[in-house]
Amino acid sequence: MSVGTRSFLADTLALILFFTLTSGLNERFVVGMEWSEVLVSRSIGAALMVPTARPYGLWREWFLARVRPEGRVGTVLADCAALLLFQVPIYLAIVLVSGADLVSALRGSASFAVLMLVLGRPYGLWLEWVRRRFGLEGPGRRPMSLGG
Repeated sequence: MSVGTRSFLADTLALILFFTLTSGLNERFVVGMEWSEVLVSRSIGAALMVPTARPYGLWREWFLARVRPEGRVGTVLADCAALLLFQVPIYLAIVLVSGADLVSALRGSASFAVLMLVLGRPYGLWLEWVRRRFGLEGPGRRPMSLGG
């Protein structure tokens, strides 16, 4: 299996597993959606995660290279910012399409933004762990990059 395929599979699996759980809990207990609405939302979310997972992996790689975080605090902040900037707009769209009214969607997105700040580094570590299980090292490689 090529490095590009492994990168796609690793990034997709990591994103779907991590955010199906965290987003579903947010939608149920913060946004106040019914479980049936959460199921619709997470189904849409999973369908959107397939085409967005690898772009997020590439975005995170680019963002971390661009900001060049120094030390543990810098890495935590960079991971949080990368996740926040990429995922919150997508999340807002998902919740709106799933049936939440605008006020609830904005409240849920605000709480999701806080979650992104809290979960940014744990997700970064999770993503790197999943990538290692697929034989990938580092924050991820571009499919056409040298060496992979």
